[in-house]
Amino acid sequence: MSGLDLDVVGKKFPEKKFNYTSKDVILYALGIGAQIDELSFIYEGVKKGLKVFPSFATIARGVAFPNLGNIVFPKFIHGEESVKLYKLFNPQGEITCFSEVTNIYDKGKGAAIHVLFTGLTSDRQPLFEVKSVFFYLGAGGFGGERGPKTEILEIPKAKAPDFSTTYQTTTNQAALYRLSGDRNPLHIDPEAAKLGGQEKPILHGLCTYGFATRAIIYNLCNNDVTRFKEFKVRFANVVYPGEPLTIEGWKVDNKYLIQVKTNKAIVLNDAYVIIKDT
Repeated sequence: MSGLDLDVVGKKFPEKKFNYTSKDVILYALGIGAQIDELSFIYEGVKKGLKVFPSFATIARGVAFPNLGNIVFPKFIHGEESVKLYKLFNPQGEITCFSEVTNIYDKGKGAAIHVLFTGLTSDRQPLFEVKSVFFYLGAGGFGGERGPKTEILEIPKAKAPDFSTTYQTTTNQAALYRLSGDRNPLHIDPEAAKLGGQEKPILHGLCTYGFATRAIIYNLCNNDVTRFKEFKVRFANVVYPGEPLTIEGWKVDNKYLIQVKTNKAIVLNDAYVIIKDT
């Protein structure tokens, strides 16, 4: 038995409060690679006020993670993530979050679990919407629908990227990032990593997502977080702490197609970001 509760589909889980301070915001920024010259994201005393990376939504939504049954987390793999931001994050405050399991699809070797997370400001205005897809190894074969195929976004082969940035992760990147809330042992415990089918602990997919968000803010938004609107990715391969991440973007119609790769593989693809005009 996989331990996955299939009856949670369509269930809206109770609201939870996510309280955070500037320390949480700064720790998150450091966890996704922010450096000492990025003072506006890592120093609460900056004159114009501490900025918050839009991908912080992936941390806040964690407080409302649904009860999916008796889950073995090393077998719980992130498949896709989409963040849509309606307002800027305050450098500290309280967010009301809730979640709904919208679908669980039978993929044979596992189950694809689709979850919608909603975040509200303290006065209950829309703050963010996060759509997550998780793949639970060994939970398939229950006779359910296979679900829709992933939308393939083709990178323009004959066109050079409109931007390309390489960030170096550190060997302790996952150990630092997990302090923002994701304590899945898959990312730090060698034995748990083997249970999850990995040769050693891997970097959080959402840490890679955060690195990509940093590149987007600096290369497409001119360091203006108000221009970030929506960023959706598919997690295509694992990243090991210490590997470099190259983030590239191509302008196609009203969005940028994004690709992230290490020296060995493409790790984020079928990805796009929508930026507000100045």
